[in-house]
Amino acid sequence: MEQKDFDKLDKVIGRVPDFPKKGVLFYDITGILRHPEEFKYTIERLCEIYKDKKIDAVAGIESRGFIFASCFAEKMGIPLILIRKKGKLPAKTYSQKYDLEYGSAEIEVHTADVEKGQNILLIDDLIATGGTLNAAVKLMAQGGAKVTDVFGVIGLPFLNYKKVLEGIEVTTLVDYMSE
Repeated sequence: MEQKDFDKLDKVIGRVPDFPKKGVLFYDITGILRHPEEFKYTIERLCEIYKDKKIDAVAGIESRGFIFASCFAEKMGIPLILIRKKGKLPAKTYSQKYDLEYGSAEIEVHTADVEKGQNILLIDDLIATGGTLNAAVKLMAQGGAKVTDVFGVIGLPFLNYKKVLEGIEVTTLVDYMSE
């Protein structure tokens, strides 16, 4: 995280206490989307960070990760892979269960979207415990692809996501050090 990123984006990131459950402070990136200058800045920084990396495809995590991943894929001219909640994809899928900080879930990806040997960048709006992204890493591995990098607009490093994602380069634009 660079100070310029924090200064540019922190002012438009919302904070919603007690969501999705009591005691959780939810950091809301929709403020970035309401401010075209900050949204453009976020996409430009994303492209700048990964322009020289060998990335064959980008995978976006449902649903806010789709927004950033789709813009990145278009700008970089690479395929976009959608990682969705269980039951949302119509064709044959790989599936991975995982635990959240407030429950459990399962994600899926179309088997046809993941190619053996691909280097994948995973994108989500916020990285908390790393559980969803770790599940997505395992999901890509089912198809023979390798996640080389993970990007989140917001990171909550006090929840120790780097330990969960050990061995993968993790980049965030804005880090919050405590709730």
